[in-house]
Amino acid sequence: MIFKIGFLPVTFIDVLDVLIVTAIIFKLYQFLKGGVAIRMFVGLLLILLFSVVGELMNMSALTWIMSSLKTVWVLAFVIIFQPELRRLLIYLGQNRVIRTIVRVGDLEFIDQIIKTALDLSKKNYGALIVLTRDMGLKNIIETGITVQARLSEQLLSSIFNPRSPLHDGAVVVQNDIILAAKCLLPLSQNPDIDPALGTRHRAALGLSEQSDALVLVVSEETGMISYAEEGKLVRGLTESLLRKKLNEVFTAQPGEKSGWRFNLLTNN
Repeated sequence: MIFKIGFLPVTFIDVLDVLIVTAIIFKLYQFLKGGVAIRMFVGLLLILLFSVVGELMNMSALTWIMSSLKTVWVLAFVIIFQPELRRLLIYLGQNRVIRTIVRVGDLEFIDQIIKTALDLSKKNYGALIVLTRDMGLKNIIETGITVQARLSEQLLSSIFNPRSPLHDGAVVVQNDIILAAKCLLPLSQNPDIDPALGTRHRAALGLSEQSDALVLVVSEETGMISYAEEGKLVRGLTESLLRKKLNEVFTAQPGEKSGWRFNLLTNN
């Protein structure tokens, strides 16, 4: 026992329990804030609070109502928050801490992205693909058109077809889900960037300077495949180099070296 609150003894386990629950609620709030789901989440917390208050104060009617609702709370929670739960599970699975525990091999969505990049490169179709990591990009997603569809080579290629109304701007991808298309990215203000680089490359660099996302670029003029990461631009990727990079980012454990290098370029 650490101390008492009235007649209630407080142990180390009790303190740890409260801290864990608080951390979970806070993380859920951070994950859901900014959308409609946060209002439902707050409402659910209020219902739980009323339930606890009713039991503590022996309010029979309130306790009976809340007890009756308990049987449907879990089902209602899953139905109401189905999209958010899916995003949360994807986020947890992609988290670096989880990847240190569970080592996975090549992911299917990596193959789809590589096939798409190569196809667009051959056709000289310009493309800007944002691959999210640990940092959320809600402010970027909100500038575009919501897609929320499973990633496939056919869908991604059709988005960047010049005749598509969605081909301008960036596509934001989270694992195997295309979250949004036609998104606007911040342009890099780095004065050392080669002035010959186009808007797509500047936008890729701009977002990579402000987030941990990996941004793939396919040049409309040359068909060259590049990526931007941490404010650096790597150009002239082959299929094997692109695959190695994607595997390094999305399947390798943090700090693990891949045994190969790129020349980091901010100009030609």
